[in-house]
Amino acid sequence: MSRIALVRKPGPRLDEGIVDHIERVPVDVPLALRQWRGYVDALEAAGWRTREVTPADDCPDAVFVEDSVVMFRNVAVSTRPGALARRDEVSGTREVVEELGCSLNGIKDPGTLDGGDVLKVGDTVYVGQGGRTNPRGIAQLRAILTPLGATVVAVPVTKVLHLKTAVTALPDGTVIGYPDFVDDPAIFERFLPVPEEHGTAVVRLSDSHLLMSASAPRTTALLEGLGYSVTTVEITEFEKLEGCVTCLSVRLRQLAD
Repeated sequence: MSRIALVRKPGPRLDEGIVDHIERVPVDVPLALRQWRGYVDALEAAGWRTREVTPADDCPDAVFVEDSVVMFRNVAVSTRPGALARRDEVSGTREVVEELGCSLNGIKDPGTLDGGDVLKVGDTVYVGQGGRTNPRGIAQLRAILTPLGATVVAVPVTKVLHLKTAVTALPDGTVIGYPDFVDDPAIFERFLPVPEEHGTAVVRLSDSHLLMSASAPRTTALLEGLGYSVTTVEITEFEKLEGCVTCLSVRLRQLAD
């Protein structure tokens, strides 16, 4: 089985990306490109094969490729982003997952769904319902994934951009999150608070190896204390746009070679 990570190079208009929940500050686009390359290098060093989605230079937020498609096993669901300005990002990702042989579905009007609102923990799929993802989008995703054995659970998101701004999951299924960002931690079977806002996001590189932001050293130490190996990357320029390590790739774990 191949492990493939879809990534998309940041474009020249990155500094124009949408900011909803934090104060806008200037983005250093050349630095962002260097940080993106460091992120891609970290994925590849951990044994992932990266596949670049065609750049979308007219879409400032296109680097946050996770928002354009949701993967469940080898089934792809093209999203319909809640921000109208982001909907042109979807076609490039759709083309790549089709080329990779994934079964393809899609969210349709009037539904909206951002991939950053979708957190998979085993066969449970938590979906944030807030500013970008609406109930119609969640209902459509549920109709697609339930026949595949998934349980789709809607989660309120009122304090941050996406569900995965607030929480992600460790390989053992424990959901981690920054308490000030989480509407209702009791929704999750196991919840572990982390001490830093940039510590909420982890990418599972393997069952024992995590990728996370270098902006959260105390959370890194916490997770290392739990026995995980942690690789950190600098993503400060993407954090200025409410991005995190999960936003910058789509991980496909179950593709046949």
